[in-house]
Amino acid sequence: MTDIAVLQDRIISLKKKRNAVILAHNYQRDEVQDIADFTGDSLELSRQAAGVDCDVIVFCGVNFMAESASILSPDKTVLLPELEANCPMADMIRVRGERKVWKNFPGYTEQPAFVFPHDFTLRDIKEKYPDAAVVTYVNTTADIKAESDICCTSSNVIKVIESIPQEEIICIPDKNLSMWAARNTGKKIIAWDGFCHVHDRITVKDVEKARADHPDAVLMAHPECRLEVCEAADHVTSTSGMLRFARGSDAKEFIVGTEVGLMYRLGKENPGKMFHPLRKDMICPNMKKTRLESVVNALENMVNVIKVPEDIRVPAKEALDKMLAIV
Repeated sequence: MTDIAVLQDRIISLKKKRNAVILAHNYQRDEVQDIADFTGDSLELSRQAAGVDCDVIVFCGVNFMAESASILSPDKTVLLPELEANCPMADMIRVRGERKVWKNFPGYTEQPAFVFPHDFTLRDIKEKYPDAAVVTYVNTTADIKAESDICCTSSNVIKVIESIPQEEIICIPDKNLSMWAARNTGKKIIAWDGFCHVHDRITVKDVEKARADHPDAVLMAHPECRLEVCEAADHVTSTSGMLRFARGSDAKEFIVGTEVGLMYRLGKENPGKMFHPLRKDMICPNMKKTRLESVVNALENMVNVIKVPEDIRVPAKEALDKMLAIV
């Protein structure tokens, strides 16, 4: 047996012993996706785990994903195989910090989708716009969700914002997702200078090159990409949306504008179709930190437990529940 096969067998045995379910995000390594009970996007996986009769949830992803599982499944033990697997975008914004002087930032009230600088906190923005609703991307830490009115995903951000009566919306932390929402809802979006380093690096020149290299391909882009990239794409959607679109499309060739980990599942589910990365370096190193050895260690030793405190979990769950009620 190969080393991978030995590790996979060990994981299957430990999973039965612990009455565990293994979740893997679409960006995980191929061999990690292969041992998962469920593969998908972050919130989709947490919801699936909440409905499964198990004692332990092993979340092969990054920190905020394991927190979401803990928020929705407080009675289950949630393990994050690699504690250092964090999301840089989620870690960019804080709830509180040093008080800022607003007059140092002229023009913040005039722009239709103003992006606050990094050194501002969520409490700073809420204080300046007390009547605005706070829409928080699920790609955030639990304490940020707990400070929010409602959560959103990359696939439902437009629907969530359109469900809110207020015209002013604080949309955090991804400025590109916020710009996409502003473009498609007509509401005043108060954004923040967060971004996914994998998606934000993509430019229109990259799109032009990909189309030149694959002229017959349909281009799918994630809404974490820059607005001009989204507007140049044929279809803009989340990772799960890309999977659905590829399955239902008559096209035989696709350019994939998201992290390259999704290519594995796209290929498995669509054997008669071709998929090309928009850029070959669309790799999230944090998503690749989890290895089979990490999963074995977590299950054998029951380590790297993620537990959201109740004073944060309860309001964070309210923000998630409000979103789930409208989708």
